[in-house]
Amino acid sequence: MNNILIIEDEERVSEVLKAYLEKEGYQVYCTTRGLDGIEIVKSKDIKLLILDLMLPDISGEEVCKIVRQSSDVHIFMLTAKGALADRIEGLNIGADEYLIKPFSPRELTARVNALFRRLSTDNLSSNLAFNDGRLIIDYDKRVVKVNGEEVPFTPNEFDILYALIVNKGKVLSREQLINKVFGVDFDGYDRTIDVHVKNIRKKIEQDTRNPKYIITVTKVGYKFGGEN
Repeated sequence: MNNILIIEDEERVSEVLKAYLEKEGYQVYCTTRGLDGIEIVKSKDIKLLILDLMLPDISGEEVCKIVRQSSDVHIFMLTAKGALADRIEGLNIGADEYLIKPFSPRELTARVNALFRRLSTDNLSSNLAFNDGRLIIDYDKRVVKVNGEEVPFTPNEFDILYALIVNKGKVLSREQLINKVFGVDFDGYDRTIDVHVKNIRKKIEQDTRNPKYIITVTKVGYKFGGEN
């Protein structure tokens, strides 16, 4: 069973989401406080964190940053902040999806189901090395190493990098990457991919202004340029 944690200060919202998700067969934990949520992530095998940004003790952004220091759990952020800058900030600190309030519990449940379908149908496995072992991808363990050192990746960052790798030599548009990583029912904005790519480059490229692995193809999308 996939465990889900909801950190939301509006108990009524948590109750509704919990009911929808439990109906789908998930084990759902709820708390109204960020610090309590951090402890639950540490003590339970949480696969998805649904995180509100407005909490009574610490901000959702701080919760996200703390969790990301030790966990690659998927994070869905819930917020009334709908500005593009706010969405980009959420992605930059480690969120995987960003939902604007008010939203439909059915929509969130559909996104959750799509996430776990993608995870359960992942059947690719291999250890891939590029540029004389400078970059190593272990799909089974979902680990990325640069120069022998493991580099922390969010789930979506890993999936984007791997999608580009398995399509090596082919240019993937932002829409294609969204479909492969987020699913066809994702209704966010295509520049989400740009934000993730920027973060990935910071982690694996020696020179982000002259990338060797994730290459931008102007007006088309991205392709993987690593050498086996």
